[in-house]
Amino acid sequence: MFRPEWQEDMFYYLISSMMVQILGFITLAPSNFVNAQVPLDDFRAYIVALPFFVQVVIIMAATDFVQYWVHRSFHMVPFLWRFHAIHHSTKKMDWLAGARMHLAEIAVLRSLTALPMFTLGFKPEAIQGYLLIVYFYSSFIHANIGWKFGFIERFLVTPRFHHWHHGSDREAIDINYASHFPIYDWLFGTHHLPETEWPENYGVVGDNVPRGYLKQFIHPFVKDKPKAPAE
Repeated sequence: MFRPEWQEDMFYYLISSMMVQILGFITLAPSNFVNAQVPLDDFRAYIVALPFFVQVVIIMAATDFVQYWVHRSFHMVPFLWRFHAIHHSTKKMDWLAGARMHLAEIAVLRSLTALPMFTLGFKPEAIQGYLLIVYFYSSFIHANIGWKFGFIERFLVTPRFHHWHHGSDREAIDINYASHFPIYDWLFGTHHLPETEWPENYGVVGDNVPRGYLKQFIHPFVKDKPKAPAE
């Protein structure tokens, strides 16, 4: 029987229940495979004995290393870029901008970056501490905070550092992939942070990403329509 308001409840079921379960399964699948195949008991015993703060820092460093290369792949591989372009399509940076991500990218990014966190033997409270930090840190680095953080910018990703990653200016293309520690961009040649400047423009070069959630969801799977020549 199609009772009143069944459509709303069906939407909540699909998004809040089924999709969350599927995303959780996909996210944990690589870690579950590693845990079943790779003998790491001795190493895990060493990790779990470390102080809470040290474990959180190691999780941040390990996940950021994996995230750097996954993130860079989404920029370098054309098919993957079509998914990641959704995240870059916002033309105004604020704390909400970090939430604009394609569901497929979320699944890939979380499943791979979670590998060290769920396989190396960290305590649950250290994992929870990291998740709390990264939840707020993601909003922070996307925020429209026009401050310079001095020497801190050498060691931690700040809004200015990440804003350059989202810039569409020529010097802002394919730089600053790290989410926590800029040292990875230093090591792998993708670091860019001028003394005082901020990017002038944001968004995707060519502005070929449509507006609206559904159109953006199918965007990676369809070819771009050629633009009409200017008169």
